[in-house]
Amino acid sequence: MSTTSDFYTAQADACARDAAAATLGNVRDRCLRSEAAWRTMAERLQRGQTLAAARASAQV
Repeated sequence: MSTTSDFYTAQADACARDAAAATLGNVRDRCLRSEAAWRTMAERLQRGQTLAAARASAQV
């Protein structure tokens, strides 16, 4: 896992904690949307890195 995907995952975790601590519904919803976006970015990055590694090993 790269530093960037670690960062994305850490941000998602922080958003989840913020959502759990939120007392206002709109704030909780915003945090949950942010969490989902950060997790999606981390997953896409990891998938791209996996595909790039597979292509690189196939060329060798």
